[in-house]
Amino acid sequence: MRRLGRGLGFRLAAGVAVLGCLAAVAGCNGSGATNGSGGAVSGSASSGGVSGGASGSGGVAGSGGASASVGAGGQTGGGDAGGSAAGLTQLPGQAFYVSDQTSAARQLVALRSQGRTAEADTLLRIAAQPSSQWLGDQAAKGIAEQVSRRAAAVDRTPVFVAYNIPHRDCGQYSAGGAADAAAYRSWITGLGEALGDRRAWVVLEPDAVAHTLDACGVKGAAAAERYGLLAFAVQELKKRPQVKVYLDAGNPGWAQDPSAMAEALRKSGIATADGFAVNVSNFYATDRNAAYGAELSAALGGKPFVIDTSRNGNGPLGADAWCNPPGRALGEPPTASTGRPGVDAYLWIKNPGESDGECGRGEPRAGEFWLPYALGLARGGA
Repeated sequence: MRRLGRGLGFRLAAGVAVLGCLAAVAGCNGSGATNGSGGAVSGSASSGGVSGGASGSGGVAGSGGASASVGAGGQTGGGDAGGSAAGLTQLPGQAFYVSDQTSAARQLVALRSQGRTAEADTLLRIAAQPSSQWLGDQAAKGIAEQVSRRAAAVDRTPVFVAYNIPHRDCGQYSAGGAADAAAYRSWITGLGEALGDRRAWVVLEPDAVAHTLDACGVKGAAAAERYGLLAFAVQELKKRPQVKVYLDAGNPGWAQDPSAMAEALRKSGIATADGFAVNVSNFYATDRNAAYGAELSAALGGKPFVIDTSRNGNGPLGADAWCNPPGRALGEPPTASTGRPGVDAYLWIKNPGESDGECGRGEPRAGEFWLPYALGLARGGA
């Protein structure tokens, strides 16, 4: 069982726009955001894959008249305590960076400008929390540098997701990634250079390890190359003393053999990494993820892990209901104080409100912000 589609391709055009926003002295308030043209790349269509969480993001869909170009999801700068167009501030005691350039924050500005205060107040439950910046194209280096600098300026830690492994997503909806091994090594090296000596957490290559264990076909020499690239990425990023790296380790509904996952993680450099990540873009309840993570941790000499709690408040709808399932809810807010031994953090790795894909029902493309779904999550599935 795989996870969910991601929608990285939808965000590629946004990456360049993000850099322009970040470079501007006044910041970017969404007025020039991409509207999501350029084709979504949504991720695996089968029942476990990851979806709609890549860097950038396309426009806003189904927003009932709100701006249709409030895109650029993921953290894209801004969010400092003084100058947020969305009125966002850094949360007291929060370790992680709140950006005012997420899809939710941009939509918040649009709703307020239209006097839709009730919806804006509901959406604030998403926009006011720190979420992740996905990186998967050649704009990644500039985005990572700018976001990490802005986070450092307000003494917060940004969370990035590196998603550019060759043969990404088993050739399905989020197919792509670096052209070859040499290109990937260069890309990762550039990412490390961009982060420099600033604090950052990096979730490394969702699905990449798990796809070597399922029916994807990444076997033999291809799997060995992938493990080598992941180990290189861990080693390269860990040259930066303030960067923490978490290898993706699937989810409890996908990894049917935790011992095989542990062995694959060893080949992928887990010994050098800070830990691993579970439930990226999925809906499994925190208790189940904690149990799965604890089993993996025990097999890996006690390695800690992080859990994506962005949309798991009501747990999964069902094993096969992975694509924009109704009635879901936000999970525990991001925190580095989980109270669970071995769990380094709850993170919103998936950006809540961004679609998993069209789902055969004509829903927004993967990565596109979908206001009705976001409001449903924020209302607890109501």
